[in-house]
Amino acid sequence: MKRRSQLAVLIAALLPASVLAKSIEGVVLNKQGNVVANATVEVEGSDIKVTTDANGKFVITGLKNGLKELHVVAPGYAHLHRDITLNTSDSQSVAFNLERSPIEVIDIEATPIHMSAMESASPVSVLSGEKLRREQAATLGDSLERLPGVNTNFHAKVASTPIIRGLSGPRVLITQNGLDVSDVSRVGPDHSVASEASTAQQIEVLRGPATLFYGSGAIGGVVNVVDNRVPTDSSTRGEWNVEHNSVDDQTVASFNATTGTDSFAFYADAFWREANDYEIPVAAELAHDDHDHAEHHSDYVVKNSNEESDGFTVGASYLFDQGFIGLAIEQFNRQYGIPGHSHGGEDEHSDEEESVFADLEQTKVQLLGEYNLDSKWLNKINLRAGFTDYEHAEIEHGSVGTTFKNETNELRVDILHSQFNEWNGGISFHYKQSDVEAQGSEAFTPPSQTQSYAIALMEERHFGDFLVQLGGRAERVTIDADNVLLPSIDAHAHDDVGGHDDHDHGHDEHSNATRVFDAKHEFTPVSLSAGVVWDFAPSYNLGLSLSRSERAPSASELLSFGPHIGTATYEVGALFDIHEDGHLGLSDHTIDLETANNIDLTFRKTQGDIGFIFNAFYNQVENYYYQVETGLYAESGHDHGDDHDHGDEHDHSSELPVYLFKTDDVTLHGFEAQVAWQLTDEFKLELFSDYVRARLDSGGNLPRTPPLRFGTEFSYQTEKLSAHIHATRYQEQDRTAPEETATDGYTLVNASISYDLSVLNQDLSLYLRGTNLTNTEARVHSSFLKNIAPRPGRSFALGIRGYF
Repeated sequence: MKRRSQLAVLIAALLPASVLAKSIEGVVLNKQGNVVANATVEVEGSDIKVTTDANGKFVITGLKNGLKELHVVAPGYAHLHRDITLNTSDSQSVAFNLERSPIEVIDIEATPIHMSAMESASPVSVLSGEKLRREQAATLGDSLERLPGVNTNFHAKVASTPIIRGLSGPRVLITQNGLDVSDVSRVGPDHSVASEASTAQQIEVLRGPATLFYGSGAIGGVVNVVDNRVPTDSSTRGEWNVEHNSVDDQTVASFNATTGTDSFAFYADAFWREANDYEIPVAAELAHDDHDHAEHHSDYVVKNSNEESDGFTVGASYLFDQGFIGLAIEQFNRQYGIPGHSHGGEDEHSDEEESVFADLEQTKVQLLGEYNLDSKWLNKINLRAGFTDYEHAEIEHGSVGTTFKNETNELRVDILHSQFNEWNGGISFHYKQSDVEAQGSEAFTPPSQTQSYAIALMEERHFGDFLVQLGGRAERVTIDADNVLLPSIDAHAHDDVGGHDDHDHGHDEHSNATRVFDAKHEFTPVSLSAGVVWDFAPSYNLGLSLSRSERAPSASELLSFGPHIGTATYEVGALFDIHEDGHLGLSDHTIDLETANNIDLTFRKTQGDIGFIFNAFYNQVENYYYQVETGLYAESGHDHGDDHDHGDEHDHSSELPVYLFKTDDVTLHGFEAQVAWQLTDEFKLELFSDYVRARLDSGGNLPRTPPLRFGTEFSYQTEKLSAHIHATRYQEQDRTAPEETATDGYTLVNASISYDLSVLNQDLSLYLRGTNLTNTEARVHSSFLKNIAPRPGRSFALGIRGYF
């Protein structure tokens, strides 16, 4: 007997793996016993993935002995995990029964471990498919604002960026296919995000710290735009869209297409958008005469809110049995007006307002690859590399006033190991270098180079009804600037009685004295995270996530010193401080890391006719960098032209309030709630709400915090017809920071209807979408321009979309 066993082992060692390979065959059914076609069945911890045929059947081959965790995914159904043990038999037959989920469950693309809204310890959301097309707008923030926990800073519809749980700017990282989008949108709210939703496949939002996957710039969350610019297969498919919107005469057209051969895949997309100044409700002028902005609303439009943008992407991949390698090149162009940026551009002899606009150009190259290894130790290697050349110029009086540049190189390699003791995961290496430069009258930050090296480890494992997710990341971040300016400015308070006669607004003998010095800072942020998901009952789970995340301050937070007209402030970075004599000089305070200690608790019902997700979070941030109003004012240094007389000694029109970056401990806590009820096969009712309370531990509120909101959507869906009506209530926000005003509440009502048809073997969808149907005056509390740029008034969009 012993000799026979030894002989069997010898034969097994000599035979190729394919001879000994096992297989799993089965069928995927729904609760009623009907087959589910086009369901995806994948083996966790590997790249093996198959799709069910028209009869719901599938076959997975090439498997080895041992425990295999299968993951079954189908649109409209809850995900299913099933463990299968392969031993001596050549194959096993299984049947999977999927339960309906009224909340769509879509996996996150760019993380080494498995994440979705219903299954991960950290809260995530994904906008894709028809819902993405319904919600897409000209800016990323406006496209995502109806996701729970996500708001927009609404910079007059031209440059809006996302706010996640009250955090934005340098704390929310925006990526494209897992790589930094590398614009300057995190420097100021008037800087547009250089990414386009109309050609995206899906947009992912990771709420709360996502530093393990993306680095310390993601201490508040991540928005990842996913497209197919580097194709991973060569099937021929695509879509196109043409739309016209009434509120701003916007016309947008876009397309994307993929095709190829057995070994090569090709991709192309393009878009074009043009819009005029957008209309606002009549009530806007009447309600804010006291702000002296009525001239901006005399014809009920927001002046200088027009835009024109276009772009294209081409990509190609080489496909082979173990994976793919591909390259894509994108050109992105955008010209958009900057409301509130006119610097008094009107004079008494003209009705024309000075046209101030941004001219943005970006060239992006991405190299993506995947190599699957059939080895004992390693499972897969993912490669992501990118180069971005970004530039935007602010045009005033027909000439360039200020130019912002950002050149970024990035490399990320994920090495995923084979399943070890039922653990799945791997190690990630990440390098990024950004050279940021601003030149001109509003170059409030000096040229700087930021460089980071990082290593991260992420693991997950199922222990019966428990999913455990662990991770850690260590970085080395350096900020280097060799031309930091410390001008000698006349920063003064405004006298309540009669002006400031003793001040000559910076024209004294020292006004032109400027100190120049080098600044180099090194930081070592370390982030740790642990999470568990407990399936404590059929269809229900509880999730708990704990994290400690550190962030290095950005160059603009440290080094700024100058006028920032986009926020109507004179910005001074944390490297500087106000001395006892009232003058600005170098700070004596230690420049330290920002540290967030975050707890997330999630309760979910994952399947059935009713599904829900309730998230509660508590985020205590130490050494939080933010701007405080100093009570001082400084000359903007901006040339208003020869026609403007500022001879009045009490005229403050050319001055800006001085805001200083400082640190303090803050606490943010709140919740997100989402409920979906599939009333019948055709009708669905959804409810949502979110809230964040952001306060300083020493007392007071953080500025521009979004208010409590809640809303509902009622949907009707058949094979051909889709109709939706959505109402959202934004409550009054009266928890304000010093120098900040309260914002009234309002209700927005939107609706859409679409009809699918086939013409000449072409699948088409005709749609009509209405927004702000009640023509409500709506001012966004988180916007820097809430007084002069409310939301658009009643609008209708008519469009046609085609698929092939």
